[in-house]
Amino acid sequence: MNRIFGQYFPAEMAALCLIEWALASIVIYALLVSAAGSDAMAPLGHAGAGSLAIMLALTIGAIAVTIGLYRPEICFERRRLLANASIAGVLAFPALLLVSETLDVNLNGGYLLWVAKGLIVWVACLLLTRWIFSFAMGHRLFVRRVLIVGGDREASRTREQIQALRGRYFEIVTPEAILAFQSDGHADAGAQGRDAGLATVPPERKLWLARARAERIWGIVVAADPDANDALTGSFGAQSCLAGAVLLDLKLHGIHVFDEMGFWEQHLGRINVDRLNERWLTYADGFSTSRLGAAAKRIMDILVSLAVLVLTLPLMLITALLIKLDSPGPVFYRQERVGLHGVPFILFKFRSMSVDAEAGGRPRWASQKDSRVTRVGSFIRSTRIDELPQLLNVLRGEMSFVGPRPERPHFVEQLAEVIPFYHERSYVKPGITGWAQVNFPYGASVEDARQKLSYDLYYVKNRSVFLDIVILFSTVRVILFREGAR
Repeated sequence: MNRIFGQYFPAEMAALCLIEWALASIVIYALLVSAAGSDAMAPLGHAGAGSLAIMLALTIGAIAVTIGLYRPEICFERRRLLANASIAGVLAFPALLLVSETLDVNLNGGYLLWVAKGLIVWVACLLLTRWIFSFAMGHRLFVRRVLIVGGDREASRTREQIQALRGRYFEIVTPEAILAFQSDGHADAGAQGRDAGLATVPPERKLWLARARAERIWGIVVAADPDANDALTGSFGAQSCLAGAVLLDLKLHGIHVFDEMGFWEQHLGRINVDRLNERWLTYADGFSTSRLGAAAKRIMDILVSLAVLVLTLPLMLITALLIKLDSPGPVFYRQERVGLHGVPFILFKFRSMSVDAEAGGRPRWASQKDSRVTRVGSFIRSTRIDELPQLLNVLRGEMSFVGPRPERPHFVEQLAEVIPFYHERSYVKPGITGWAQVNFPYGASVEDARQKLSYDLYYVKNRSVFLDIVILFSTVRVILFREGAR
């Protein structure tokens, strides 16, 4: 797992992004050179082909990131990959023309045809690289074998999360496979012990290192409290002091060792709220931002909000008219939400439900095919158009563009009673979009709120302008494909 500007990214996806960007640059450059003498490329000349190829490749790469082509799961879903790649090609066409216009390239008919051909070749190359990658993963070339040790309940929970979110990238190895080596591995333990890499390891621990190498263990996740010696003793079948020494030996010999919280954060993009405690919150890095970072975020909030407000103003006017024609009642919906440090504020939305949606006076979560949602409301909720008036909340400083979604006071009180540390999500401004919104579908239950909190706390811990940009890019994908809306 690589860190880019403080954020964790799968190494495979980072490598795939670089390879495809380089491939796109080469393909575009080759096409430019081959067409340099034609009427389409005459104004450009041969000298500027390299810089133009780099700029166009960067533009294509940005579109690919926005569409979600570098999400790990997309490589294994052929239909989604083909659909997303095709959509990326369509969206990249006007983007490439805009970049070309900025670089003073003559946009004649021949150049437009060249751009179209270039995008077709790029999509074909992209599908080829993804096929090669999925073929390699299918033959377990990049799969990381992980040993999970610790308490049964904690190990089972981590195993389930890995299989659900990153099952194709990790292969779980049970402690029993390691322990079995003690009974069938003594015959050649001496030979393994003579390995130069094990020369300084005490004899009683050589067997563990030899077996870890034989099993191609990439990493070990300790799903237990650091002081829970009984859990480690049970997993390693050894004395607790020996178990700790084995972990240290494995780490010093190149095998990754994670505690449960660290593995969830780095490889699952979330915080394990079931294991959260005040001590970890106090001593973990993150959960803070500098004055410069806060100022940069506020400036970005204002600039992005103003830009989106100007671009979507015609859409907002049309939406207001359709709401008025579709059902009786006001165009806007005002609702009290919990903001920064628990201070309530009034949130603005386009009305998507009938005016008597909560006639009983008791707040309710939205559900699938909710009967309270109007015809226009169903569309604007699925496309997130109903959230656009919250740009005013951002400009007023009550919200940020990116942050945990603000909840209603009734739900906050209810959830805080059953979910520990739920109030900690309010230590940053709520947002129109957030890390939970681009990684988890709409929540409508206490368990959904617990899952979303694990993503919200990841954002609170690791927040930065760069992470905000990543979330903004991902939000385009969520809106475009209507992911998780109700």
